[in-house]
Amino acid sequence: MTLLKDAPARPAPAGDRPRAGRRPRAKGAGGQFHAGRLAYALIALVTVVSLFPLVWTAVAASRDNTRLAESPPPFWFGSNLPRNLDIAWHDANLGLALLNTAFVAGSIALGTVLFGTIAGFAFARLRFRFRTALLMLTIGTMMVPPQLSVVPLFMAIAELEWTNQLQAVILPTFVSAFGVFFMRQYLTQALPGELVEAARVDGAHSLRIVWHVVFPVARPAMAVLGMLTFVMAWNDFFWPIIALTQQNPTVQVALTGLGRGYIPDQSVIMAGALLGTLPLLLVLAVFGKQIVGGIMQGAVKG
Repeated sequence: MTLLKDAPARPAPAGDRPRAGRRPRAKGAGGQFHAGRLAYALIALVTVVSLFPLVWTAVAASRDNTRLAESPPPFWFGSNLPRNLDIAWHDANLGLALLNTAFVAGSIALGTVLFGTIAGFAFARLRFRFRTALLMLTIGTMMVPPQLSVVPLFMAIAELEWTNQLQAVILPTFVSAFGVFFMRQYLTQALPGELVEAARVDGAHSLRIVWHVVFPVARPAMAVLGMLTFVMAWNDFFWPIIALTQQNPTVQVALTGLGRGYIPDQSVIMAGALLGTLPLLLVLAVFGKQIVGGIMQGAVKG
């Protein structure tokens, strides 16, 4: 019996050889993609367009009303920003308005996240009668225009003597159908049913399951929902302008009292708008990294 010698290895075809001086491209799921010049140009364009309203608000707040009425309008900062900010702060009572808005937006965000997560868990993993019908009814409330509920809602708060009080703004939006549906969709994918069953086998009751199982799993979605709800509550104008007055306002209600007169002072109005926007930018700067990290963590776990 003769032993066959190993045949010499064939040289790789010329098309498969890496060229000298060029790193071979990474293939598969672990490959990295590098953005080109067009991608950077598009990102820069979107950034400039997104920041333009904020920059223009700051520019207008640093000028006077006469300069803003000229053509072309100014495109650089002036020297009247401290004066306009001081006028806006005192004329609109923005100190009280900022405190009220922070309390209202924080309460609404907390209630929406807490009850939305609990209700979303119930609709996602619990079995009870009429679950689908109740879910469809909850989602159906999102189709009703909010303008239709203004008259009965105002009659209710007037009967409760809540006019010009913060609970009149907080309680009607303390729980939202969007929050319930958002958390239900997330928990359906991120929370395995076997995990809930294992907790029940270990003797955990429903509240303990929610605290030790549901909340840790739902943390990324809770962060996103909390941020969206906080921003929406902070910027809400339609219902607060009906339920509150200038004596106990939120930021959006307080800004309606600025620049009144035969010729509205647009520079003071822009200064007030700038003061009302800065807290949102501060919240985003402080919690933005945690929210993005939570989203990525949830994506990796999912």
